Amino acid sequence: MAPSPGAAAIEVANLVKRYDQFTALDGISLRIERGEFFGLLGPNGAGKTTLISTIAGLVRANSGRALVMGHDVERDFRAARAALGVVPQELVFDPFFTVREILRLQSGYYGLRNNDPWIDEVLQGLGLLDKANTNMRALSGGMKRRVLIAQALVHRPPVIILDEPTAGVDVELRQTLWQFIRSLNQQGHTIVLTTHYLEEAQALCGRLALLRGGRVIALEATSSLLQRFAGGRLQLRLEGSLPPALEALRVNHAPSAESITLRVDDYAEVESMLAAIRVWGSRILEIELMQPDLEDVFLRLVGQEAKQ
Repeated sequence: MAPSPGAAAIEVANLVKRYDQFTALDGISLRIERGEFFGLLGPNGAGKTTLISTIAGLVRANSGRALVMGHDVERDFRAARAALGVVPQELVFDPFFTVREILRLQSGYYGLRNNDPWIDEVLQGLGLLDKANTNMRALSGGMKRRVLIAQALVHRPPVIILDEPTAGVDVELRQTLWQFIRSLNQQGHTIVLTTHYLEEAQALCGRLALLRGGRVIALEATSSLLQRFAGGRLQLRLEGSLPPALEALRVNHAPSAESITLRVDDYAEVESMLAAIRVWGSRILEIELMQPDLEDVFLRLVGQEAKQ
């Protein structure tokens, strides 16, 4: 069944999932449009994997709806699964087949015959072509992760979910993967990414949802989210101590013990901060004013939510 013309790539409405007394998803609603590169972020235990598993049909929600390309994941599960490719966090592989055999078998699950031209394209894009006839047991962890990505793409799904795809892999794989995934996105595929590498999300995702405690606490364009937290960080190395009046602005992720990093909510405050340090009697040895990044936004939003 073809999706309706106005259907979103993914739409979830009031999704609730409970495990005994624990609520993993607490009424989540969001809509991901076709062709988006969308980031799904949150600390461990925020509900990201449960949400993905529900969208993929691996977990049944207690209430609410989830749709992929307009297909309900429960009532129209065959069409919903055919429209979706999911790359899981875990390295799961069959040790009895070569890479090409695995991808041919995966093609068969979707009723695809003579799929080798596309398989070759995927293998080429992921740097696996020279491993096509290698048994899965002989591959490194990074190569096995590439095969997982290839399996998710083998049926050319319009929607692709990548759950921590670059966790524990080398820089070369990251570059190869993102180049290929960007090209798929440019061709119209919808990409949903979960990652703890926030610099990846900032560089790749046009829009973000931040989850905590099974709820969406932020949902907007990446650029808007960064602009909303217009301040930055002031990194200092001092001869002397920091004035007590500025201690409340200190943040915890200083690069070294000798450095002090202060939160800057308004750039107009920088001059008064420096003056306070001089009046206190400390000498500024080094200074750097850094622009806000997604890590700052993430820590501040999660921290605000935890206090409420």
